[in-house]
Amino acid sequence: MATEYDPEVIAERASSFGAAAAAYARYRPDYPGAAVGWALEPAIGARGGVLDVLDLGAGTGKLSASLVALGHRVSAVEPDPEMLAELRRQVPGVTAAAAGNAERIPLPDGSVDAVVVGQALHWFDQSLALPEIARVLRPGGALAALWNTDDDRVDWVAGLGKKPVARVSFIDWHAGRGIQPHPAYAPVQYADFAHRQPHTIESLVATIATHSHVLVQEPAEKERSLDLVRDYLRSRPETAGGEFDLPIVTRVQRAVRLATS
Repeated sequence: MATEYDPEVIAERASSFGAAAAAYARYRPDYPGAAVGWALEPAIGARGGVLDVLDLGAGTGKLSASLVALGHRVSAVEPDPEMLAELRRQVPGVTAAAAGNAERIPLPDGSVDAVVVGQALHWFDQSLALPEIARVLRPGGALAALWNTDDDRVDWVAGLGKKPVARVSFIDWHAGRGIQPHPAYAPVQYADFAHRQPHTIESLVATIATHSHVLVQEPAEKERSLDLVRDYLRSRPETAGGEFDLPIVTRVQRAVRLATS
């Protein structure tokens, strides 16, 4: 029996986002400034205030937009053509936006001060991606991965997460999903940051519908699943009355690129 961790299932889910690119851009949360700042802190310390940053697996540019707003020079690399086209529409301030993936990055050696990965590291083959990232990353620069996760310390969010498809931004966290140890990098550091996203019931349902475990469902199954989410949200006093905030924890990992010998 297939599980969500089977290679074929992972490949299907990883390639499911393009058809929902516009909805992804509209409904997925951004990243808090404090989290982005912490992710880049080692690189800023080594290189100064304005960085050359690669947003790898950039999707529709949620993280790229934050980086551009901070004044950095941003190159975005994304394998899905529809997601990449949406990124170009959403974030015209990127320096470059190119097709590519983490295992084969279309940038020269030592060309960036930081590599950031928003909500995508768990799709990478790190045995290939980590040395490839080290190739393009200048010594002293930072590799950082960010995930927006449901804050299930909040009762209604925990209840929502028990629904079969209702995790809004959560991935099952375990060591294999994060940055793996590699001789090119210093030990990984971790930090969590509080974040919130305003919602209505329908916008939260639309957000859930942009996640890969929903995108790969058959249409009738998907609608039944999302109806269960609507029913739950209508039943909760925290969410039934109109607008509400979804509490999020933004989890960040960073690792400094070591100098070559």
